[in-house]
Amino acid sequence: MTQLKATIGIGLVGTGYAAKVRAEVVNAEPRATLVGVAGNTADKLTKFVETHQTRAFENWQALINSPDVNLVVISNLNSEHGAIVRAALFAKKHVVVEYPLTLSVSEAESLIALAKNQNCLLHVEHIELLGGMHQSLISHLPKIGQPFYGRYTTVVPQHPAPKKWTFNHEMFGFPLMGALSRLHRFTHLFGEVSSVNARATYQPSIDPAYYNSCLCSGQFLFKNGLLLDIVYGKGESVWVPERKLEIQGNTGALVFDGDRGTLIQSEGSSEIEVPGRRGLFSRDMAMVLDHLFDQAPLYVTPQQSLYTMKVAEAAKRSAELGRTIDLG
Repeated sequence: MTQLKATIGIGLVGTGYAAKVRAEVVNAEPRATLVGVAGNTADKLTKFVETHQTRAFENWQALINSPDVNLVVISNLNSEHGAIVRAALFAKKHVVVEYPLTLSVSEAESLIALAKNQNCLLHVEHIELLGGMHQSLISHLPKIGQPFYGRYTTVVPQHPAPKKWTFNHEMFGFPLMGALSRLHRFTHLFGEVSSVNARATYQPSIDPAYYNSCLCSGQFLFKNGLLLDIVYGKGESVWVPERKLEIQGNTGALVFDGDRGTLIQSEGSSEIEVPGRRGLFSRDMAMVLDHLFDQAPLYVTPQQSLYTMKVAEAAKRSAELGRTIDLG
């Protein structure tokens, strides 16, 4: 892997929420220096630079070619991830990218191979695996016996729907690809999927590139026998907010409703303490730096994220063709 100096120079691509938190984390990290940021909107970029006391690059190409940048952190729209990752790796930079790595499975495979050939880190962030709900789920899962059914619903009404990239077909991608963490929680817990049947509906915007709302549902049969239903919705035509995850087992069930967790067994129910989400980006960055400086293991691999992308792509094909897709 590329040799590092005493501190690592970090360049950010993006000026949204994730990039802002990343900048705060880097500025508080003694092993790293925030070299600069590149963004698509001039006024947001100017404000970002002033807030985080860093340098503005005119575009992401200039940022990744800066000799002061050793690690590129990509936190912008999904559709641009692949091109930026590829350019950064060719420039011999380490890369951290928010999920999804790209919107194409074949491109993701190519990028993972390129990172290996360049001897550079490629880390696809999946901070939900570090989060309180997921860690509580892992620790309590043995208490419900053999899991056989799961359901995960995240529905966010937005009135009016914003005209932003997360409501753009091309920029965000298929809902379960753009919101890959909905699936990744379960492939992390339960392994491989044998078949998927999915549907996606959209309420169009005046601009056909955008939509005012979407509702996507999928049923996933895992090779271990677990049947999983996932519902993801957002926008103007959904009215009841919900963030709920449940796993049914032969000796009990786990339910996480918002920030509350419950273990249900034959003798009764008990509350599960669910730690908050604060500090997850900081933990992710600390683990990346531990890996780069000390070869400490990371909590997720690009190959694991790639597998979940393959499941999401199968869900997309299922929604387009209107039939079940067998993953083998």
